[in-house]
Amino acid sequence: MICARQVFRCFKWLERAGDRITGAAGPYFVALAVILISLGAASFFTVVQPGLPLPWLSSPPCILIAVNLFMHYYYVCTVRPGYIEEPPRYPGTSFLWASPSRPRRQLTASGVRWSPPQVEIVRAHVTRCKRCGEMRPERAHHCRICNKCVLKYDHHCPVRINQCVGLHNERHFVLFMAYLAFSTFFFSFLGYPYALDALGITYVPWTHTLPPLCFILTYVLSVVICIAITIMLLWNLWGVARGETSVEAQDHEVYRNVAKGRGETFLNSYDLGKRANLALFFNIGPNGYPLYTLFFPFRIMPYTDGRAWARREGLLRHHGVRDGEELTDEEDEES
Repeated sequence: MICARQVFRCFKWLERAGDRITGAAGPYFVALAVILISLGAASFFTVVQPGLPLPWLSSPPCILIAVNLFMHYYYVCTVRPGYIEEPPRYPGTSFLWASPSRPRRQLTASGVRWSPPQVEIVRAHVTRCKRCGEMRPERAHHCRICNKCVLKYDHHCPVRINQCVGLHNERHFVLFMAYLAFSTFFFSFLGYPYALDALGITYVPWTHTLPPLCFILTYVLSVVICIAITIMLLWNLWGVARGETSVEAQDHEVYRNVAKGRGETFLNSYDLGKRANLALFFNIGPNGYPLYTLFFPFRIMPYTDGRAWARREGLLRHHGVRDGEELTDEEDEES
């Protein structure tokens, strides 16, 4: 028993040390990501793009994808995810902010009807965080690295964005991955003949300003990133379509097993159907913002302030979960 406790404490120490190291190295990871993305854009626009047919037709989509890629990465790194102690946020007035489909206020009150009809906005239950002692609404979790409770916490990402993914930047995070997947795919597909030229296989002289070795390294990295980021994107979109964050996906699996052991069925009250879940996540539609906000890098507000959530009609909490069975943040104490 003493040995097991010592091993547990050792792993806890290693976990905290890893948190401190990744937290301190976060800005360097972000700087490296900016350099790599910029190098990939330079490789595409100096080597591949000039050789595309009908440049007047092919250039605008390429530029639009690049602008979305850089802007959404900028947003996801600079827009705070939403901490529970922060005051309510309001839309900005600059040209970077999109206008909603129709004037409305952010949804915070219970009993508000939404479209489709089976959706209802219900005020979130509030509990006290066992780590920081703050009162927090449902779907908020405590981040060990930030040492704060984050609204609709998904995960902390030190390698790519150096902060948490939460209510106010999760949309930019998913769109950044989407445009990164698009850009690396097109670069990998359209740049293949140029990669052969750079390797000297086709015996075509290399006349581009970018060194061939630099292009080859960028091309290989692009292929690898395309495969990895596409898998991550599909996994994240699947979670969005199910109405759950990364943390909630783990919790819900536990709830399903507990409910199954009692002969019951677990129902996620946030799951409104795939189409409605995606519409609420990206906040598009009659009650949100126009569809074009998915294709242009505008800032928009989430459909809620994080203290009221859309639920299935008739469900004020998850079905199959009883009082006292809700999972909370893991304790730091070695008890």
